Amino acid sequence: MPICVFDIFPDGTAKVPDDAALTGPGTYRWWHYDLSDPDLADWATNRLPAIPAGALLQPETRPRCDLYKEGLILNLRGINMNAGQRADQMVSVRMWVEGNVIITVRLRRVFALDEIRQMVIAQAPPLTTAAFIEALVGRLTARVQDEVMRISKLTEFFEADLENDTTPLPKDLPATRRSVIKLRRYLEPQKNALVTLSTIDLPIVPENDALKLRELANRTTIAVEELDALQERLIAVQDDHDLDVARRQARNGYALSIVAAIFLPLGFLTGLFGVNIGGMPGIENAWGFAILCISLVGLAGLMYLVLKAFRWL
Repeated sequence: MPICVFDIFPDGTAKVPDDAALTGPGTYRWWHYDLSDPDLADWATNRLPAIPAGALLQPETRPRCDLYKEGLILNLRGINMNAGQRADQMVSVRMWVEGNVIITVRLRRVFALDEIRQMVIAQAPPLTTAAFIEALVGRLTARVQDEVMRISKLTEFFEADLENDTTPLPKDLPATRRSVIKLRRYLEPQKNALVTLSTIDLPIVPENDALKLRELANRTTIAVEELDALQERLIAVQDDHDLDVARRQARNGYALSIVAAIFLPLGFLTGLFGVNIGGMPGIENAWGFAILCISLVGLAGLMYLVLKAFRWL
């Protein structure tokens, strides 16, 4: 059973059909399915050409826009807004559009489609197939822009933290970098698909609607370019933190080397005078230990001056 099916009429009214035909008496009939529906495969195979049916049933998709005879195969991706799931786990929409029918198939809930469904129920549906596509693409694009803006603000916060050398590496920096990579993976082909859609020569996409789709394609292009810039900025933030860690480690290693350079001869002398055999000087002298300690302090001071003279300090 489909999630919903509506007939859309020219006067803006919509109703649930009482027949199971692919098309209806209105401007277009919208079928909306879940990919997990066990009846979907037989329904699509029996009613649609083989290539569009296969495109709707694919378990994994990437954004695409392809002509097939007088119809349109359109796959899009949107920000995942489902509870408990990451935004970069983008949800997919599979579509087959002809002159008087739209079929959409989802794998996970797509809030943009839910909004259009509520519009139809409220008797304010998109009046044409082109208007339906425009409404869907517009909502998907707006959510993409919101997510890109959120990542941009987070990146600015990471960059501001660099002014303080004591600030540790942000825990969510790696996750943010992965999010940018995942979003970029799908938005680049989605940009190409929308550009193709806006220039396609089909009666179902009139020139006026093509101009609106071209603007949405441009907004997606801007989002992709912003993701490219964010990726470079996040790499720079990571590199700066790595460099700061390397500098601190170098300073610590240098300090340990200086300490070792000063105490190495002192350790040698104390070890030498600790040999418990006859003939050691100062054994019979009551001031022997004090003289040794003063000599060690003097030697340490001399080592300090030598290191200072060679500009190692």
